[in-house]
Amino acid sequence: MRTLVRTLTPVVALLLLAGCTYAEAGVRGKPGAAGRGDPLFPKLGNGGYDVQHYALTLGYDPKTGRLDGTAEITARATQDLSAFNLDFHGMTVTGATVDGKAAAANRAGDELTLRPHRDLDKGTTFRAVVRYSGVPKTIVDKGADKDTGKPREGWLKTADGALALGQPIGSMAWFPSNNHPSDKATYDITVTVPAKLQAISNGELKAPPSTTDGRSTFRWTSKQPMASYLVTLAVGDYRLTKSRTPSGLPVLTAVNRAVPGESTKVLARIPEMTEWGEENFGPYPFSSTGAIVVPGAAADYALETQTRPVLPLDPGENELDVETLLVHEVAHQWFGDSVSPKSWKDMWLNEGFAQYAEWIWLEDYHDTPARKSFDEAFAEEANWAFPPAVPPSGAEVSDAPVYHRGAMVLHKIRQAVGEEVFFDIVKGWAAAHRHSNASTADFTEYVEKKSGKDLTELWDTWLYGKDKPATP
Repeated sequence: MRTLVRTLTPVVALLLLAGCTYAEAGVRGKPGAAGRGDPLFPKLGNGGYDVQHYALTLGYDPKTGRLDGTAEITARATQDLSAFNLDFHGMTVTGATVDGKAAAANRAGDELTLRPHRDLDKGTTFRAVVRYSGVPKTIVDKGADKDTGKPREGWLKTADGALALGQPIGSMAWFPSNNHPSDKATYDITVTVPAKLQAISNGELKAPPSTTDGRSTFRWTSKQPMASYLVTLAVGDYRLTKSRTPSGLPVLTAVNRAVPGESTKVLARIPEMTEWGEENFGPYPFSSTGAIVVPGAAADYALETQTRPVLPLDPGENELDVETLLVHEVAHQWFGDSVSPKSWKDMWLNEGFAQYAEWIWLEDYHDTPARKSFDEAFAEEANWAFPPAVPPSGAEVSDAPVYHRGAMVLHKIRQAVGEEVFFDIVKGWAAAHRHSNASTADFTEYVEKKSGKDLTELWDTWLYGKDKPATP
């Protein structure tokens, strides 16, 4: 042993003499990557582990704006880990453990690094708990101002509470996570708020809220995988309405009392829209549906938060606009929520499908052929700023070409393969990638395989081409 030790480095020699293994000394594993390498948001997400479940326990006081939280994260190590990162913006971390033992926690910008008391072996499941508190922040998207209309996200304080929206980066403002759509997980969210208020989130209530000492606790569960940007929380004075779809699926709508009743008549059509979606896109992918409706001042945009999309509405909104907006968000439950993008560069697979769902709805219910919607989109110059599959940067990930030119791609596929094959492709795509992630390359390969056609020219012109075609 002594002879062996003389041939080794001093550190390894000391470990052997002390009878320690590499793992016990914490020198076998490596830190997980502080970023997922996304083409548009390279710092989002983290490497080295895959989250299975989040259990969030939150207490919120609208008067002070203070949020107290505990995030319990169950994950599987995908490499030998000496440390790993979570995305977390603002707030103060008051303590952390990994597998029940204290873990060192360090902050650098939006990166929270946890160092367990010993290495985590590849393939093992571990539980990290982070305790935190403070006033969560609103994140203003790059380039956002009143002129550009770029939206706010993260934690939005409202007149009677708060609203959490996460696309594309905002969820890290109120809970630590592996904040990238490629790492989906199930959720339990327990929220305690003043007794006169409601706390609405994704999925289903485990039980009726309980009230103690003037505060009510709501326990929500989402049993199907969900990307972190789709998690929402609405705290405020809401009217709750329950119903069911024709197939028996639970429907829960939450309407802020500041929103006039006449603005929300379209919510009664959610069961019909969901059934229509099943006819066109295949079985509904989640265990409930519904909506959260807030005043227009509360949010800058609607968002397809899973099972319960958020819609900001003002008095006097055009009824058809609200109707198609709701169709758009319902369609996202298949495209974006169940079939989520592998990277943010694949955003058109979310928005192109949801936009095309609007065109199909107008075709079915308002005698407006999809070709007419296509021609209107083709004529709009803003839709030609860049190819839908190649957003120039994260700042353009939700710009017009992603939506409208993305929908044009789908219409060109429909023309190329015919009605029956097209809708078989749509349903098959939703089924093949149910509760998972998919890329643009996955989609083009799938379409060509199902249709038996070489669509290279279509992809080059409509999906990747920089120039507007001479004719539609």
